Amino acid sequence: MSIGWTDPDSYKARLAEKKEYLESLFADFKPPTPVVFASQPQHFRMRAEFRIWHEDGDLHYVVFDPDTRARIKVTRFPTASERINALMMPLLEAVRGLAVLSHKLFQVEFLTSRSGQALVTLVYHKPLDNSWEEAAQRLAASLDVAVIGRSRRQKLMTGQDWITDSFTVGGRVLEYRQYENSFTQPNAGVNEQMLDWARRMTEGSQGDLLELYCGNGNFTCALADNFDRVLATEVSGVAVGAAQYNLERNGVTNTAVVRLSSDELAQALAGTRPFRRLAHLDLKSFRLDTVFVDPPRAGLDPATLALVQGFSRVLYMSCNPATLKENLAHLIPSHQLHALALFDQFPYTDHIETGVLLVRR
Repeated sequence: MSIGWTDPDSYKARLAEKKEYLESLFADFKPPTPVVFASQPQHFRMRAEFRIWHEDGDLHYVVFDPDTRARIKVTRFPTASERINALMMPLLEAVRGLAVLSHKLFQVEFLTSRSGQALVTLVYHKPLDNSWEEAAQRLAASLDVAVIGRSRRQKLMTGQDWITDSFTVGGRVLEYRQYENSFTQPNAGVNEQMLDWARRMTEGSQGDLLELYCGNGNFTCALADNFDRVLATEVSGVAVGAAQYNLERNGVTNTAVVRLSSDELAQALAGTRPFRRLAHLDLKSFRLDTVFVDPPRAGLDPATLALVQGFSRVLYMSCNPATLKENLAHLIPSHQLHALALFDQFPYTDHIETGVLLVRR
């Protein structure tokens, strides 16, 4: 079966409700009318994961109802990409027929691109051996995908552990390597709109950009041309490596990516603590006038909020309007809310991705 709560006929109404909620939430800040960026109503997710349910010697994909948490068997998943839907049942049929692949299989994860590339991760509650690897190689060849096996402290690969996706931003095609088991924006179409909006918000900028939480360079590649130089930070070593690769792939040469937390960077900029990872950079030579942040759901911590408050322009992408509101309460006294955008990354849910541009009063 497919999922009943993803009703395309209700999409516009549910998106309108999100817009009303966002306007009400930020009403005290007297914001401009939010610009709304809609998603495709179906096949918008480039990644998806399913629990595997073993029952009477058979196995099934299951998801859980967001309201009741009831377990639901699925054969189709309309929110996922067409490539994921095309792979779901052939993969399951192939795994069903081989005990080495099906035994103690716990979860299946799909990562796809809009060009049709696909990577499948099989997660187990058992050690994986050579017999699993041989079977996985045959499975990968039969479905034209890369297959990865994961279990406790194990990762076995039949090929590469990444796919390549591309986005058109400002008339330019940007290509990104998206790694398995690393964060990527799930809704490719909306991500493209987010990148384009952020680029337009920073056109004509003066000086250099500081970017916190840069991840795999998703926004970095799109924004770099609008600034003289970019200093980007990220705490994950895997993400830093991915960002450096993506910057090089897209010909971005004015950006330095360093592995630092936002709190560590604040200390470095204040000169209160030196870092070896910054030894190759002259921080005092940067003219950091604009800051871009895309923090986790908890929002900005007090130290980072204090750092951000010192910038003339703040571009803030938030995955949690509630913590964004808390942060804005500290920024509004010194900054004006110049632009507000709603990006519907997750249709049919209460989740709202929000972009704001703040300019010093």
